[in-house]
Amino acid sequence: MSLRTKFKKILPEISRTEQEALDAGDTWIEASIYQGAPDFETLLNTAPSKLTDEEQAFIDGPLEELLEMLNDMEVHNSNHIPANVMQHLKDNKFFSFIIPKAFGGLEFSAYASSTIVARISTKSNPIATTVMVPNSLGPGELLAHYGTEEQQNHYLPRLVDGRDIPCFALTSPEAGSDAGGIPDRAIVTKGMYNGEEVVGLRVTWEKRYITLAPIATLVGLAVKVFDPEGLIGAEKDLGITCLLLPADYEGVETGNRHNPLGVNFYNGTTRGTDVFVPMEFVIGGQNNVGRGWQMLVACLGAGRGISLPANGCATGHACLKSTSEYAAIREQFGMPIGKFEGIQEQLALIGGLTYNLEAMRHLVLNSLDLGFKPSVITAMAKYHMTELGRDTLEAAMDVQAGKAIQMGPGNVLATAYFATPIGITVEGANILTRNLMIFGQGATRCHPYVQDLITAIHSEDSDADAKFNSLFRKTIGYSVKNFFRGLTTAYVPGVGGSNNPDKLVNQFEKRIKRLSSVLAVQSDFALLVLGGDLKRKEMLSARLGDILSFLFMAMGNIKFYLQSENRKDLTPYFEYGTRWALQQAEEALEAYVDNFPNRVVAGFLKVSTGNAFLGKTKISDKLITDLAEATLRNDGAKEELTSLVSMKGRDGFTVLSDAYKAKLDVLPLLDKIKKAQRAGKVTKQLTFEELVEVSLQANVVTAEESDKLMAYNEKRKLAIAVDEYTFDMELLSNIDEPKPILKTA
Repeated sequence: MSLRTKFKKILPEISRTEQEALDAGDTWIEASIYQGAPDFETLLNTAPSKLTDEEQAFIDGPLEELLEMLNDMEVHNSNHIPANVMQHLKDNKFFSFIIPKAFGGLEFSAYASSTIVARISTKSNPIATTVMVPNSLGPGELLAHYGTEEQQNHYLPRLVDGRDIPCFALTSPEAGSDAGGIPDRAIVTKGMYNGEEVVGLRVTWEKRYITLAPIATLVGLAVKVFDPEGLIGAEKDLGITCLLLPADYEGVETGNRHNPLGVNFYNGTTRGTDVFVPMEFVIGGQNNVGRGWQMLVACLGAGRGISLPANGCATGHACLKSTSEYAAIREQFGMPIGKFEGIQEQLALIGGLTYNLEAMRHLVLNSLDLGFKPSVITAMAKYHMTELGRDTLEAAMDVQAGKAIQMGPGNVLATAYFATPIGITVEGANILTRNLMIFGQGATRCHPYVQDLITAIHSEDSDADAKFNSLFRKTIGYSVKNFFRGLTTAYVPGVGGSNNPDKLVNQFEKRIKRLSSVLAVQSDFALLVLGGDLKRKEMLSARLGDILSFLFMAMGNIKFYLQSENRKDLTPYFEYGTRWALQQAEEALEAYVDNFPNRVVAGFLKVSTGNAFLGKTKISDKLITDLAEATLRNDGAKEELTSLVSMKGRDGFTVLSDAYKAKLDVLPLLDKIKKAQRAGKVTKQLTFEELVEVSLQANVVTAEESDKLMAYNEKRKLAIAVDEYTFDMELLSNIDEPKPILKTA
């Protein structure tokens, strides 16, 4: 029995859908991390993505107009998107970011699409979702890449101007994460269409969780196609196929809505039973029957890295801006709460993670705008950026406390709090993405030989044994090389160093190189020792994926820092965020080695990590304090890391910002009063107004300064206030028409 045959018996079967998912996309710098030699040269020589003049004009024009007209509470308390908002989206081609200009689309970069969606998200998550879905996985992208010329010419212009609203139906009650197991079926048969008999499909489906389905005029549909009579070929099971049906086509049932945590974007169901459609309803025509999963995973790879990561990043921006400003103006025990160490710990976490989010957003979009389709990178982005968004939001809720739990125009966190779990579950549930996808795809896409080995193992070619043996020898050689490089990097001083002149960057580059070398060794041993069992050892593979992800994040942090115009101001954010990412990588590595099932090998692996565990990356109390203090400042770093927050219209953000700026303006006057108190010229008072009045009488402040302080105090009181409502039983039963007493919007 050949070695190839033995491996074939050991390894689990790979389904057609699994193979197509593994084959999807390409790699960029993540492959160099996986292979133990992070490519800092490519990283730092790649210019960051920039907006074109056309994209900037759209942001300054139609986007700003949209943000001005949005009222988050109106959207939240209504079952429908306001008609003027929907018309504005249609009139200004908000649904056409990915559609080529040849069909009237905007054809924006990934960076522009992300920036637009993120800015809308800080104003209204339901509207952001309404915009992002047609610009992510769906009929528009599938038609642009795979549609027939006739389909493209007919549908794409209609999608551009909003005459058609699309949805794409993939998830079934019986198949969510296991998309390849969808029970929705289509039987190749003959039927009548436009008065003549044609070959087509008789389709039965039931789909749920479909965004825009209740208002869609065009339904994209994934079904499994069977040809029992051999009408279009010898194969009976043809595989997943993508269809496109008008919503008003006979037999198509859409309209029932879900209620996703009260976040009122359109989400619902579509069904149909024995609906006959001609082959021209297949996206790309009859030749694309059975190619649906390949089409979907190819398109999803890019979209997964744009929309939901943009949402996560927007959450970080919103949390940093609102929480730092609230912590500066909210006082307890006679001092801003941002000066208390307990609050500072949360402020630093928000600041550091928001830095990581923005840096990772730029790096991922950079890869997409360079033309890559990096399935591993976008999976990392989707998982970690939605999770980091959730982490920043929880910290912000803790700091803003009572203000963050009272619904109303003054609360800038609540609707994001409801929406965040939704982003965690869609476009690949986060548990699945972390435990199966990141390292599962990374091992095949980033390893120089694994994908070819798998192909050779399952090959029926006459020379398959020879190909496998050659690849296997190369794999062993590669693993031995990784092992010795890992040992020398871990134990030999000076190996794996950095030449970067920035001392902080130099330190982090060394650490990333060491951990990357260790990851390469651990990954090789996992594949060699566990083989096919690694697919079932989800916690182990998840930890390897975490190491890869956090090292990628740390590299993104370095790139963002070195290419920013606000480098000095960003330093505490950069240091905290990168130390945090490296900490997570080290903890994942330690947990992986501690739980490796073969304890003899585990001991060997622990030795091979060398001093990766010696002198662990730490975040000091001083760094926490320094970063917390930095978040309270109004500098270039703060502006860059809160730039996605929309300040259009009168809402909680603008109220907080007004009070924060007023506070900065009167800080010298407040210091003057404090000095007077310490000198005994002014006594402590119960209220701020009384304190200012006493200070005026004692000639500590002038009349003009007193007026300035009182003006600040009015803004301060409005900023720390929460929305109130009349105690109206009708209100309790009908939340559609809230009656706020204190209007902050």
